[in-house]
Amino acid sequence: MLDGRRVLITGIAGPLAGRVAAALEARDDVRELIGVDVREPQHDLRRTEFVRADVRNPLVARVLEVSEIDTVLHLSTTSGPVAAGGRARMKEINVIGAMQLLAACQKVPTLRRFVLKSSTAVYGSEHTDPVSFREDVGSRTPPTHGFGKDVAEVEGYVRALGRRRSDVDVTILRFANLLGGRIDGAFEALFGLPAVPSVLGFDPRLQFCHEEDAVAVIERAATEDHPGTFNVAGDGVLYLSQCARLAGRVPVPVPLPFVAGVASLLRRTGRADIASDQLRFLQFGRVADTTRLREVMGYTPRFTTREAFEDFVRRRRIRGVIQRDEVIRWERELYDFIQRKGQERFLAARERAEDRQGGS
Repeated sequence: MLDGRRVLITGIAGPLAGRVAAALEARDDVRELIGVDVREPQHDLRRTEFVRADVRNPLVARVLEVSEIDTVLHLSTTSGPVAAGGRARMKEINVIGAMQLLAACQKVPTLRRFVLKSSTAVYGSEHTDPVSFREDVGSRTPPTHGFGKDVAEVEGYVRALGRRRSDVDVTILRFANLLGGRIDGAFEALFGLPAVPSVLGFDPRLQFCHEEDAVAVIERAATEDHPGTFNVAGDGVLYLSQCARLAGRVPVPVPLPFVAGVASLLRRTGRADIASDQLRFLQFGRVADTTRLREVMGYTPRFTTREAFEDFVRRRRIRGVIQRDEVIRWERELYDFIQRKGQERFLAARERAEDRQGGS
């Protein structure tokens, strides 16, 4: 728009939303910023106007109308049931809140863009999963409960808005687990424990997205024309065991029948908000293909998955039970061991082949 965008951000009290607002404040092409939340934000924002409101309240429609909002960034979905006040309240915030917000957006004639912060949790975690998920290929067994089911439902409602309002560009951003110096979540709490629990016999592949990349992608989606669905994650993967070593933590394998009990204990004691639906993620992990992010949106993440995790450890000042130099030495020794064993198997196979040829 010639006179600058008018942007509404939900969940403005959250750390990610605050950083997105700060980035948009620095842009000349953003004329007005309104942040909506039930909690007052503590960020150092200069020209973002705060409105204390619940997105489930129909009055939000009036805020959209009187402010002539043309861009909505829905960033208030939450994955922590304890932080939300229980699983029932979490679903109400995520699903019912999105439904009410979208109903309000449907009636706003000035609306031209809707951006949803979703999650790769929409793919679920199963042993039958592909090597990596593309945006157009869903899981063979979609999540049936918890946060994954919530974001799948919300995505469906957002796509329905796009069908009803062909004049509105809809962008869905499926983020891998976010890490950084300010964002709190289940993984941050997990690696804050002196010992990292894992599922005995499983070493899941993990992907992370650095908070700076998350902010940059949301800013780009808000100010440029990139309709569609995009996976957002740093390049590469880390195994849970690697994460534990990099954080200087001692991995503690827990037999599968006791995993739910350990997770429940961590929730009750406030040590880590690990929902029951996230336990399968600790078994099978999840990896998303980010080709579309790079080739269609034109964004290449600054941080790889490993760099994002290492920066998180450094900025959170996580002091390892095991020293970092020792972790690096262990990884080097492990790499040398794998190479040596591979060479030994190759030589043994060649020797057997030569023996068979000599005996024939």
